[in-house]
Amino acid sequence: MSRRSAHLVIFAKEPRLGRVKRRLAVDVGLVRAWGFYRRTLRRVIARLGKDRRWRCWLAVTPDRAVYASGIWFPGGRIFGPKPRGLVIGQGPGDLGRRMGAVFKSLPPGPAVIVGTDIPGITAAHIAAAFRALGNHDAVFGPAADGGYWLVGLKRSPRVAEIFAGVRWSTEHALADTLANLPQDFRVAMLDTLEDVDDGGALARAVMP
Repeated sequence: MSRRSAHLVIFAKEPRLGRVKRRLAVDVGLVRAWGFYRRTLRRVIARLGKDRRWRCWLAVTPDRAVYASGIWFPGGRIFGPKPRGLVIGQGPGDLGRRMGAVFKSLPPGPAVIVGTDIPGITAAHIAAAFRALGNHDAVFGPAADGGYWLVGLKRSPRVAEIFAGVRWSTEHALADTLANLPQDFRVAMLDTLEDVDDGGALARAVMP
């Protein structure tokens, strides 16, 4: 699958102290939670962003952070010397509305969305997701807490509305999303990974 036809979207928050990983900060403090997010953000972008098997987009919030190139491209070492138009805003609304809008706005081809608080994500996981979309309509990477760390759609012949009413940040997130899928959708599941939302998860986290 060519880089032009496969789209990987990394969802990221502007890494400001006190505005990221607030649940984790309850256990480990604001500064340590912020430091974890900054490190994982850069590692995930660097690990996945240069792979030529897909085109990588960075969808950021708030939208004004699109122009913060010093954050996303420190020293020009992540995607190259220039952003090349790969940084986009997530837009307004809850997580589901923002992901749905991104799925609709991308050029044609299968698309996969991941976050940046799963330190175990590797390029092999992303490649497996795109392989699954060769003969499935949707793919998910389940998280240990009942959510998911990856969602992908074939987007052919249509982009389905799959995020309405999802109870985000709960153990019901994956089940709610699956319940929204059209009945004829073929669904693939990847490995279960753990997102880092509390001190215990941070202690167990292993960086590839």
